[in-house]
Amino acid sequence: MRKAAGWFGLALVVIVLDQLTKLYFNGSYQYGEVRPVIDGLFNFVLVYNPGAAFNFLADAGGWQRHFFTVLALAVAGWLGWQICRARQSTLMNLAAALIIGGALGNLVDRVIHSHVIDFIQVYWRTFYWPAFNIADSAICVGAVLMVIDGFRKERNG
Repeated sequence: MRKAAGWFGLALVVIVLDQLTKLYFNGSYQYGEVRPVIDGLFNFVLVYNPGAAFNFLADAGGWQRHFFTVLALAVAGWLGWQICRARQSTLMNLAAALIIGGALGNLVDRVIHSHVIDFIQVYWRTFYWPAFNIADSAICVGAVLMVIDGFRKERNG
């Protein structure tokens, strides 16, 4: 259980970092305000996302908030159970902790604000990637690590 506590501690760090950054941007920016960081590549912007990744289901009428709440709890619970079972690789536990932290970080927003606060905007010329946040980044990195772990198992086993 001591190892599991470390992974849950990492998930908590992700949640706290995510919420602190969202608190800063929500309090320091006006909705829609854009501040360039690296001209031609990267801005900070305050936007709200009532949907999921890349505004998926953002205009669905409100039911999606409850759906994504249940989904976040289910995913975090299942991944937490996998960590507690202690049958995964270190890489998979790292991936699970990042995904748990990201899912719960965005869940906090949905419960408190009814939307997720996003503030990182990456773009190239006229192509703008949808804005995202620390929780989204943790989920994406965790997903990539899970894929890498899967390929490692396939190759080794």
